Amino acid sequence: MTDKLKMLVSEAEKSGCKVVFEPFLRDYTTFRIGGKAAALFELDNVQKCERLITFAAKNSIPYFIFGKGSNILADDNGTNAVIFRLSGGEPELIGENTVRCFAGVPLVKLCGFALENGLCGLEFAYGIPGSVGGAVYMNAGAYGGEIKDVLTSVKALDKDGNVHDYTAEELEMSYRCSRFTHSGEVVLSADFTLQKADKDGIKARMTELMEKRRSKQPLEFPSAGSTFKRPQGAFAAQLIEECGLKGLTVGGAQVSEKHSGFVINRGNASFEDVMELIGKVKEAVESKTGYRLECEPVIISDREEYKV
Repeated sequence: MTDKLKMLVSEAEKSGCKVVFEPFLRDYTTFRIGGKAAALFELDNVQKCERLITFAAKNSIPYFIFGKGSNILADDNGTNAVIFRLSGGEPELIGENTVRCFAGVPLVKLCGFALENGLCGLEFAYGIPGSVGGAVYMNAGAYGGEIKDVLTSVKALDKDGNVHDYTAEELEMSYRCSRFTHSGEVVLSADFTLQKADKDGIKARMTELMEKRRSKQPLEFPSAGSTFKRPQGAFAAQLIEECGLKGLTVGGAQVSEKHSGFVINRGNASFEDVMELIGKVKEAVESKTGYRLECEPVIISDREEYKV
């Protein structure tokens, strides 16, 4: 353990944070792929995030931010970086129809809280297997809805340890993108403004969309959700299917036969399996259709060829 890491661990212990040394990232990602990180720190509130992430940044300790690990593909070779895993916390009402959430709150918990309080607007997000922070970071969306439709404001931490409060208009939110995808800031919490509605109607819509997910998506296999962003003017899954790539397999990785927009881990898929398969799909689609597909999952790797 380096001296800097020892200092970070000491800070974590003072803050009451759980620390896991040399965790396998496959245990913290929905793809179930990934080697060891230097350490993983469990952060369950804004104050711990401010203290530890700022300490790491000021001491040049490399780090990655995790939530539910649902949009991450991690290298089997692992990483020398540390992982700050934001988890825990409870949504709270601040006013009649605004909900405030710590970034580590699971999206499904936020949707359930909205239902309990008779608030609609988040039904589209029910079943998205990520955290609030991750959903804001990538402007998660499904079935005609996006996080930006209901997001009011965000509290974020920059690399110098400064906390910023951004209005929704300042977040540069577009398809699977926000200011956070390029600014290096960390989402700490978010406020969502919803609308009063009948609980039975909200629940019915949530149930309907969950059934659609189960019928159309390969939820029975580990994956990082949609593997490719939707190219302008087309749909990734449709392009992949038209190119005859449905079911294409490399090692334990496969283009799902249920939904060709998903690359799945059929069992013991390696990082290299997935990256090779993604490369084959991108090459074939561009060659046959002219569309250049872009990966949606964040790649965690110390290897230069995979660094973003």
